[in-house]
Amino acid sequence: MSFRLHNTLGGAKETVFAADGRTLRFYCCGPTVYGPAHIGNFRTFAVQDVFRRVAEAHGLATCHVRNLTDVDDKTIRQSQAEGTTLAAFCAHWTERFHRDCAALNLLPPHHEPSAVANIPEQIFLIDRLLERGHAYRAEDGSVYFNVASFPAYGRLSGLDRRELRPGAVARETADEYATREQAADFVLWKAHKPADGPNAWASPWGRGRPGWHIECSAMAMRYLGESFDLHSGGVDLIFPHHENEIAQSEAATGQPFVRHWLHVAHLLVDGGKMSKSLGNLYTLDDIVARGHTPAELRLALLSGHYRQPLNFTWNSLHAARAALTRIARLLVSAPSDAKSAADFGPFSEVFAALSDDLNTPHALGVLFGTLESFERGRRPFAADEAANLRALLGVWGIPPPSLEAAPVIVPPEIRALAEARQSARARRDWAEADALRAQLTAAGWALRESADGYDMRPVSGESP
Repeated sequence: MSFRLHNTLGGAKETVFAADGRTLRFYCCGPTVYGPAHIGNFRTFAVQDVFRRVAEAHGLATCHVRNLTDVDDKTIRQSQAEGTTLAAFCAHWTERFHRDCAALNLLPPHHEPSAVANIPEQIFLIDRLLERGHAYRAEDGSVYFNVASFPAYGRLSGLDRRELRPGAVARETADEYATREQAADFVLWKAHKPADGPNAWASPWGRGRPGWHIECSAMAMRYLGESFDLHSGGVDLIFPHHENEIAQSEAATGQPFVRHWLHVAHLLVDGGKMSKSLGNLYTLDDIVARGHTPAELRLALLSGHYRQPLNFTWNSLHAARAALTRIARLLVSAPSDAKSAADFGPFSEVFAALSDDLNTPHALGVLFGTLESFERGRRPFAADEAANLRALLGVWGIPPPSLEAAPVIVPPEIRALAEARQSARARRDWAEADALRAQLTAAGWALRESADGYDMRPVSGESP
C-alpha cells in the first residue's frame, strides 16, 4: 500500500516519498504569535499532524519543521500597544500555543525556528537575490523582489503571466495583504521606521527587519536544504505567501524549492466565515469552557476532507463525543492483556483510506462500520483487535478514550431556553413549551424532566 497525496502544484495525487531515500523532509507554516490560535488554525495543524503520523506508519522517517512568526506587522504593532518588548510578548503567546498543541496531542516538530532567531539567514538569502539581479533597493533602504525577473511566477496559484506588467512599480510593503489579481513586487527587507520602535536589526542596507515571505524561505532552507519534499499551510497562503516563497527561493538558488504542496481548506462556523466581529472565532479554551474535550475537537476537525471547507457546529462536537464513547465502550469490553499491534488487522481498510489523500471522512465511515460489527457480536473483539484499534487511534492522534463522564457545562443561552420551558409548563402553555423543547433539540440538547426538576445532556447524535 502506498501513501498518495494531492499536490497543489499540478493538481494530481502523487506518492509521498523521501527524495534522498532516507528522511521525508517537510515544512509547515506555523502561527504568528500575537494572540491565541483559533480552531481554524488548528484544523490545519491537525491535518498536518495526521499527515506525519500516516507517513511514519508507512515506515518513513520524518524531519518536520514548523516555524514561529515572531516579527511582523502584527506582533510589532500589538507589543507596542501593550507596552511590552517584542520578545516578552511573543514568548507569552508561544507558550499558549504550545499548551494548546499538547492538549490536542499534536506531535512537536523536530525543529521550531523563529524568525527573530534567523535574521542572519534571511540577510544572506536577500544578498544572494541582489547579486543574481532578482531584487533591488528602494530609496528608503528597503529591498524588494522583482517579480518580473522570475518567469515561472504564478505556477502554484495559476496566476496568468499576462498579469505581470513589465516595469510595474507597484510594491507590496505589508507582511500580510489581501489577495490581488495583479502580482506586485514584494518586500524582502523593510527599512526601519519610527512606528517599529526598537524592533530593528543591522543589515548591509541599513537597520530594519525582514519581510514575512523571506522568513519562511530562510528557515526552511536552514533545516531542510535548498530543495525538500513537502510544504504545507492553509489555502489562504497559496497566494501570495507560498507563491512568493517559491520565487525568492528558486531565484536565489537555481534549484527547485519544494516538490509537493499540501494545502488545507478553510474552517467555517455554522456555515459562515469565522471572525472576531461575528463572535465566532473560537479558541480551544472556548471549546473546553462549553464542556467539550480537546479530543472531541480534534476528531471534529478531522471529520471532513482536508481539501474541502469544513463546517464547525456545536453539534459536531456532540457527535464526536458519542463516537469516542462508542470506542471507549468497545475497548473496555476487551480482555485487558497488554498487547502491541503488528498491523491494523480488521482496521486495515481505515488505514488505506487515510493513505489515499488523507480521506478522513471515508476512513471514519469504514471505522464505525467495523466497530458496529463488533458491537453487534458479528465478530469477536479480543485483545488483538483492541491492540489494532489502539494502534489506529495513534495514527489519528487520539488517545484511547475512557468512559469517565466529562462534566456537562450547559451554555447560558441553552439554560435560559430550559428555564423558559419550565415557566411555560407551569402556565400550562403547552404550545410554547413544545416550541422551546424543539429549539433545545435543534441546538443539540436533550431535556429530561421529572417532578424534582430537569436534567440536560448533549444529544449523542450519530457517529461521524
